[in-house]
Amino acid sequence: MAVVGNIDRSSPAVPQGVIARHPLTAYFVIAYLVSWVIEVPVALSAQGALPALPKPAVAIAVVAATFGPTVGAFVVTAVTDGRAGVVRLLRRYVQWRVGILWYLFLLIGVPLIVILGTIVVPGALQTYRPILPALLAAYPLAFLMTFLLGGPLGEEPGWRGFALPRLQDRFGPLRGSVLLGGLWACWHLPLFWSGVWTPPTIANVVMFVVMITALTIMMTWVFNHAGGSLLITMLMHASFNTFANRVASPLFPAPIFDEYGLLPVLIGFTATALVLIVATRGRLGLPVGEPSPGLARAEGS
Repeated sequence: MAVVGNIDRSSPAVPQGVIARHPLTAYFVIAYLVSWVIEVPVALSAQGALPALPKPAVAIAVVAATFGPTVGAFVVTAVTDGRAGVVRLLRRYVQWRVGILWYLFLLIGVPLIVILGTIVVPGALQTYRPILPALLAAYPLAFLMTFLLGGPLGEEPGWRGFALPRLQDRFGPLRGSVLLGGLWACWHLPLFWSGVWTPPTIANVVMFVVMITALTIMMTWVFNHAGGSLLITMLMHASFNTFANRVASPLFPAPIFDEYGLLPVLIGFTATALVLIVATRGRLGLPVGEPSPGLARAEGS
């Protein structure tokens, strides 16, 4: 199976330069740079190293920073694949014909995984509050706002739109997912010191990296079965973000979650990822010898 680097070097139409020679590295550099230029000052402000920022400015900055991966994806795609590559990437935003079971999994299955991961935490069930009807009534609007402003729309065109197809084509689905999970998790690090996330303890950072890596494995499995659809990955991203924060947390306000709020998703996603690894023998829905969905040659170009 040829790697992306070989394709880039063998095509005379690909422009020369650092980005063309090292598209994956260039992508991650741009994604991190764009986001961290925005987020690091916010974190420094929250820690007292810079003047305090008003809450509206912090909120706008955090939302703007989520689009760093999208900027990286489109810049590198434009350089390496030109207009045709940009159009292919945009078409995957509206690639919705993927089968009803995948919609059910991301809209119902993912919340169930979060709930199961919550109720196995000691003391969580005892804190249950019967406020589910009110939470569900507010859920559609919360889901829409999360989809647009909470990360899915800004991040997925980069992580799953650009990076995942190339990483799993080069390293295989499992190793590529683990690598992407680590890079995706580290990209979030400034948020721990921004005052808008869980406390920046070593335990929370480690749990976050493990959780994001497990989630990446799950999303690769969905991505491969959905033919590289960005719409599906954005909906899945919005599903776990919205449900974990807007439903599971208010339903089960156990004291342990004040310090370790990542425990439910860590438990649920890690268990699911391990099952998927064993069940698919590490292929995560990508047949042996097949190119990754989302690559130009996999789309007949």
